[in-house]
Amino acid sequence: MMKRIHIVLLVFMTVLLSGCLYPNEQLTKNEVPNEVQLQTIQSAVDQYRENNQGLVPIKTKPNETPVFQKYLIDFTKLKEQNLISEIPGTAFENGGVYQYILITPEEDPRVKVIDLRMTQEINTVERYINQYRDEHLYPPFGEEVADGIYKVNYSKIGLENPPTIPSPYSQDNLSLVMDTNGDIYVDYRAELYKAIKNEEHDYEAGDDIRYLLAETTPFAPAYSLPYTIESGSDEPVFAPDLKTP
Repeated sequence: MMKRIHIVLLVFMTVLLSGCLYPNEQLTKNEVPNEVQLQTIQSAVDQYRENNQGLVPIKTKPNETPVFQKYLIDFTKLKEQNLISEIPGTAFENGGVYQYILITPEEDPRVKVIDLRMTQEINTVERYINQYRDEHLYPPFGEEVADGIYKVNYSKIGLENPPTIPSPYSQDNLSLVMDTNGDIYVDYRAELYKAIKNEEHDYEAGDDIRYLLAETTPFAPAYSLPYTIESGSDEPVFAPDLKTP
C-alpha cells in the first residue's frame, strides 16, 4: 500500500513540475524574436505583394491610428495563400508577446515587431488617469519637458512609483509623457540619442527620426510622438505636429 502511494505521489510531482516548467520554456520561446522568424514573414509578405498587384497582407485599421501601430500583419491572409505554414511562436496570435507590423508598406514594406509588454504598463497608467479625470477637469500634468509635453504626476493618480516600461532596444526602462489632451506616450529620446550617435544616417531637421530605430533594429517605436533633430544638433526633440506618412 505504501509503495503504491509513493508511486502515485511520484507521478503527481512529475506532472506538477512538468506543468510548472513548460510555461516558462514556452514563455522564453515566445519572448525572443529571431532573425529566422522575421525573415520568414518578410519573404511571405514580399511574395504576397507580388501575387496581389502590390497589396500587402494587413488588417484594416482607422486612418488616425499611429503609424507604428497601424499596419498589423494579417497572418490569415498569408496562410490562405500557403505562404506560411504556421504563425511565429513570438506572435501575439500564437501566445507570444509581439505584434508583427509593417513599416512603409506602400514604398518598401518591412516587417517589424511591437513589444506588447509595454502595452500592459501603458494601459494600467491610462486606467488610473481616466479615474483621475472622472473627478478633475485637467489631466494629472507633471513637469513640462517640451512645449505642450508633460511628465505624468503619478502622486496625483495614486501611484507611489513610476511604472516600468521596458525598452525593446536596451535593458533600460523608459518613461511616459503626456500631451495637452492627456494622451500617453513612451519617451524614446534616450534611445534615439544613442541611435543618432551610433548609426549612420542622413536624417535632417524636420525629418521623423523614429524611423532610425525601426530601420536598424527589429522593433518599431510604438506608442510614440514624432521626434526630429534641430539643425546642427544630434539632440532628439519632440515634434508632435510633424506629419508622418
